[in-house]
Amino acid sequence: MELFEDQGDKPLAVRFRPKVLSDVLGQAHILGEGSLLRQAIERDQLTSLILYGPPGCGKTSLAQVIANTTKRRFVTLNAVLSGVKELKEVLESAQQRKRFHGQGTILFVDEVHRWNKAQQDALLPWVEEGTVVLIGATTANPFFELNSALLSRSRVYELRPLERRDLMELVERVLADRERGLGGRGLTLTDGAREALVDVAGGDARKVLNVLEMLNFVSGPNFVVDKGHVLEAAQRPQLRYDKTADAHYDIASAFIKSIRGSDPDAALYWLGVMLESGEDPSFIWRRLLISACEDVGLADPQALPQVEAAAAAFDRVGMPEGRYFLSFATLRLSLAPKSNSTVALFRVLDHLKQRGGGEVPGHLKDSSRDSQGLGHGHGYLYPHDFEGHWVAQQYLPDDLKDVRFYEPGSHGWEKAAGELWSERRKSSGPNFGGSGTLR
Repeated sequence: MELFEDQGDKPLAVRFRPKVLSDVLGQAHILGEGSLLRQAIERDQLTSLILYGPPGCGKTSLAQVIANTTKRRFVTLNAVLSGVKELKEVLESAQQRKRFHGQGTILFVDEVHRWNKAQQDALLPWVEEGTVVLIGATTANPFFELNSALLSRSRVYELRPLERRDLMELVERVLADRERGLGGRGLTLTDGAREALVDVAGGDARKVLNVLEMLNFVSGPNFVVDKGHVLEAAQRPQLRYDKTADAHYDIASAFIKSIRGSDPDAALYWLGVMLESGEDPSFIWRRLLISACEDVGLADPQALPQVEAAAAAFDRVGMPEGRYFLSFATLRLSLAPKSNSTVALFRVLDHLKQRGGGEVPGHLKDSSRDSQGLGHGHGYLYPHDFEGHWVAQQYLPDDLKDVRFYEPGSHGWEKAAGELWSERRKSSGPNFGGSGTLR
């Protein structure tokens, strides 16, 4: 537990944290002029809130601004290092301070998602009674990681990775600031170096500051930093991906939606992000196989066997050459015509859950057992005895004979097959069923 204090001897990333709202870069969607959060900070009228976003987007920096702005006591805890014992000490102290001095307490909990249910429950009544105002910071989706009761008493703000212009502005400020930054130390960056620094940061302000500090340590007087120096100091670009966290599902979602949207460039990009971040290829193949049926489906029936063949080839060849097969499958699905008509089954399942099953029509029942006594199978028309191996005939239960679950797609292979099917339905008359659609 510690309050924000003088950071003069701290690393650049700590030293250069914003002190006032005008220092904050980005996050205009929640901190723009007239926004509710900005007004609450400026008027010192904050209620409990959760700051959610990736590393380096400014969650702790915003907490520092609040600490510098509020007249209330500001206390910090790190959920990784603090347990129920430390939390209770803070809460009891807050209660005493409010009772005897009339001063409220703001409790900032970094990585709040690391607290288990018992620790979150211990905090809940104190937040509910107003003993403390909670500011929680988390890189994990709070709607999955925090108690619903705690969330219901807090407002969630999602912070976004900083944009290029914000990071460029950060570089300019650091190089110009002689008190907290690197101004006056002779460090100069070429335009190419600045571009490279922003590229490798991936929206992470802390990454920018750490690389600048490293370059300052190793440079001499009047040192000119070029692109090569930046790439060497940064080692590799920052990828926002964690196989167990939100980015894992968000990037996988972007991958599949790019395939569904027939954008091969975007699909390959998100595939590359997953591979570069160490994603399990079996997870990617599972998504590709699902997409082959869900998004391409009957518009291109050959897509599924070809993706399955690529998956089998991947298992036989392995990495790194296996990336060819992942690329093949991704491009194959991205460029294929699309149909989602396979969702028809889920309409059936929804219907069964809501209304139950219907009676099998008599002419469809098994005639091998009860044909003589009950007439099962009487009236059944054997399609192979008719031209085109098809004859108009009711196959659905009587109460569903006018319902359509399947809607043919209008692209690729399914277009012609679907048109034939629709034409047969229209020309079949009452013995076949109508054209109502169940959704």
